[in-house]
Parts: sequence; C-alpha cells; structure tokens
Amino acid sequence: MLVLDRLALTWPDFSVLYDLAVPRGALCSLIGPSGGGKTTLLQAVAGFARPVSGSVSFDGVDLTRLPPADRPLTILFQEHNLFPHLTAAQNIGLGLDPRLRLTALQQRQVEEALARVDLAGLGRRRPAELSGGQRQRVAIARAIVRDKPLMLLDEPFTGLDPGLRQDMIALVDTLRRERGLTVLMAIHTPADAATVSELMAFIDEGRVAAVGPPAEVLAMRIPALDRYFRR
Repeated sequence: MLVLDRLALTWPDFSVLYDLAVPRGALCSLIGPSGGGKTTLLQAVAGFARPVSGSVSFDGVDLTRLPPADRPLTILFQEHNLFPHLTAAQNIGLGLDPRLRLTALQQRQVEEALARVDLAGLGRRRPAELSGGQRQRVAIARAIVRDKPLMLLDEPFTGLDPGLRQDMIALVDTLRRERGLTVLMAIHTPADAATVSELMAFIDEGRVAAVGPPAEVLAMRIPALDRYFRR
C-alpha cells in the first residue's frame, strides 16, 4: 500500500498537506484544478520535493528521506522526455543502463517492451520520426523495462486527441493489471480514467479534498468539486 500520512510541504506562497492511502495494485486517478497540488503530490512521492513533516511509505517501507533514485518507482511527465538524437530503442534502453551498454538479455527486454506497446519494428526511429502517441508509447516502454512496482503519471496524455488518450490510459491499465503495479495518475479529464480507476482523489488547494471510488467522488456535491465541474 502507498500511504501519505500528514505529508506537509511549504513554500513562501503555497503549502500542502496530503493524506492518502492507495492499495497495492490499484490505480488512483488524481483530479482537480490546475495549481491545486496534483503535480506537487507526485513530486513528493517521487522524492523531488522535500517534506517538512509527515511521511510517505510503500509496502511498509518509509520512503520519506530516500533520494529519488532509491525509490521503487518510475514517473512519466507531460513531456515524454525522450532524447531526440537517440532512437526509440536507445531511449528505452536508458531505463536499463544510462550508458547504453546493454547485454544481449537487456536488448531482448527492449525489443519485448517495444512489442508490448505495439511499436515492434520501429526501434530504429528517432522521436521526430514518430507520432505523439508513438512517442508516449516509447516513454511507457521505458517505464516497463525499469520494472518498478509504483508508477506515477503527471498528465502525460494531455496533448493527445480523445481517442488516443483513452487508448494510452487503457494501455497503462492493462500493464498495471499484468504486472501488479500501483499507479497514481494525474489527469485533467476525469471521465477518461473513471472506468479503470479503483480510486479517484480530488486535489484542491494542496489538500486531498475527496477520495473514493470514481462514481462516488464524481457525484459528490461539495463546493470545490462543483466549481471544478462548473455545476
């Protein structure tokens, strides 16, 4: 289980305080207004932001003071973060060895990951030769080869058209179920994630203002949610 227990971070103009528990293997979608604290929550879990109090743990292991590289997670950002001078296969290989000195077994892992995201045969293409959806698939494939039990997604599909965005979410959900991953996914379009999420957390003003099954959260009539959905 992923647990954020009174996890507090402060800046001169903003403060957050998170309480959230996500069962192992579940997908929790994070929704809420821009600037409400979704990305900050993900950064805190990833270790990119240092809390002033509280804790974050995963499967009973306290991660609060661990550096990002030592945490059992991988993260996908809004931008796919692919190196333009490297091929798709090389960008995926970075998830196994930053020096790209891959063994034969690791090279097979890269090919298997390409096939798993429906990019078999495209490993030699550079990012500029791929579509937006294909580039995001490369980023997902890189996450696959890292083989970490916790996956964080910071609105990586925002720029895609609705059909492709739903395809990417479905792919993440399939991989999550196959590998037993725990997934936190920030998303601007709640309806896209409602059918694949066990939990939905509404983040507003640096707090988890509501959490529960998606149907329950989306039906709640609280002022912050009403403003978000303009009801």
